[in-house]
Amino acid sequence: MKKTNGVIAAGHPETVAAGLAMFEAGGNAFDAAVACILTACVTEPGLTSLAGGGFLLAHTHTNQNILFDFFTQTPRYKCPISELNFYPVGVNFGRIIQEFHIGLGSMAVPGVWAGVIRVHETLGRLPFSVVAEPAIGLAKQGVEVNSFQAYTFSNLLQPILLTTAEGREIYAPEGDILKTGDRLIMNNFAQTLEALISGGRAEFYQGEIAQNLVRDCQNSGGHLTLEDLNNYRVIEREPLTINYRGKTILTNPPPSAGGTLIAFALELLSAVDLSGIEFGSRQYLELVKTVMQLTNIARTDRLDGNLYQDNITDTFLSSASSYQQPLIHAVNKWGSTTHISVLDQEGNAASVTTSNGEGSGYMIPGTGIMVNNMLGEEDLNPLGFHLWPENVRISSMMSPTLVLNQGKPEFVMGSGGSNRIRTAILQVLLNLIDFNFSVEDAVSNPRFHWENHRLDIEPGFDTEIINSLDLSEQDIIRLWPEKNMFFGGVHTLVRTADGELFGAGDERRSGVSLKS
Repeated sequence: MKKTNGVIAAGHPETVAAGLAMFEAGGNAFDAAVACILTACVTEPGLTSLAGGGFLLAHTHTNQNILFDFFTQTPRYKCPISELNFYPVGVNFGRIIQEFHIGLGSMAVPGVWAGVIRVHETLGRLPFSVVAEPAIGLAKQGVEVNSFQAYTFSNLLQPILLTTAEGREIYAPEGDILKTGDRLIMNNFAQTLEALISGGRAEFYQGEIAQNLVRDCQNSGGHLTLEDLNNYRVIEREPLTINYRGKTILTNPPPSAGGTLIAFALELLSAVDLSGIEFGSRQYLELVKTVMQLTNIARTDRLDGNLYQDNITDTFLSSASSYQQPLIHAVNKWGSTTHISVLDQEGNAASVTTSNGEGSGYMIPGTGIMVNNMLGEEDLNPLGFHLWPENVRISSMMSPTLVLNQGKPEFVMGSGGSNRIRTAILQVLLNLIDFNFSVEDAVSNPRFHWENHRLDIEPGFDTEIINSLDLSEQDIIRLWPEKNMFFGGVHTLVRTADGELFGAGDERRSGVSLKS
């Protein structure tokens, strides 16, 4: 029987294939993860970009745990609001239209290119030219547009993708937005990536790319300066560690908020015995809904304004006990992100989430690279637009997550989905740890999300149970007709006790899992 080199779950078959090719070439999980990140910029260009931001959570076979933070940074100086190129667009998820802001004034300092360089230099094994080869080849020959890509291009991101002439050349070369079966070709991106390979970090942050980006910002209503780009740094952080049901969960620490909010929810649930509760039952829905409600309240009360304080994690999590009484009462009463998960047979694991937001609409001239709109995402600016502190790492909901069992990776997961990331990951964690579902069922089971007195819920739960939930007069139930990317895309891997590797890509975001 052929030995398995590794397993990957990601949002597109070609993304997975790029990572598996690294295993075949003798690379490790981190070579595969970097190859997947670069390839996703071609296969999922509406969701990620070299001018976006992200995080990679690494567990090495030598038992190192490192969180590489290459998320976006706020600029050092603010352009006057009256001069900003900053305007709203609506992104239509089918049952809900979510408003985002784009334009040059929405762009934060990008980090993905710096991140892939740092991760590869620190943990990779293969030459970088080998790792980048699949992405370059696909960008030149093109990728056939699948139904999910067509949906994101046409239904969600069309006004953003077609803002510039270069965007129209890529996404609507014949005048209409690309549809299923068409070919997406990114020649400028291929040439740019080849130049970046030889030029390294400096080519992006100091060279012609940086000069063009900054010139357009200064002339047309953006904040970014050469000082912002030259001083951007990848930060290596100690992961946030959560102990839950005898397992060790590693996720994204502050100043990002998503991992801390997952930890808070699990801290609440640790006081509850779920062994007698059935998935999908009224007790389950009431319990998890209450956890989401309490976590949102605690976030507003104690986290959003304090993310940059020292020891905020300990302070915030220690407050969980003061929120547990409504949970005990409940028990007794009864957006544009992509994720890649990688496990190899050596014991290395990588959980990496990258995002371009929805994209700013601005493409760096001649590169095929659209810059992020992180300053225009309401979820990332809970205190209000234009109120961000200068020169700090932006807080994110992205929460790449690893679960260790006796020090070894057992589960690898993460998700896209804007403010729904944390609730999507929470539900998959419960499915795996508390309800012992297979990885396929843990990922495919229906989900729900509670926020602002609104319960969004996927099909699959009993309608009578939903209608019997304890809700106030302000609360609204919104039933979705089918599973939707609104509820995240939790691409998940599992290593069994005997070393077998399995995975499941989330169908909500056209996910695929394959092993080599």
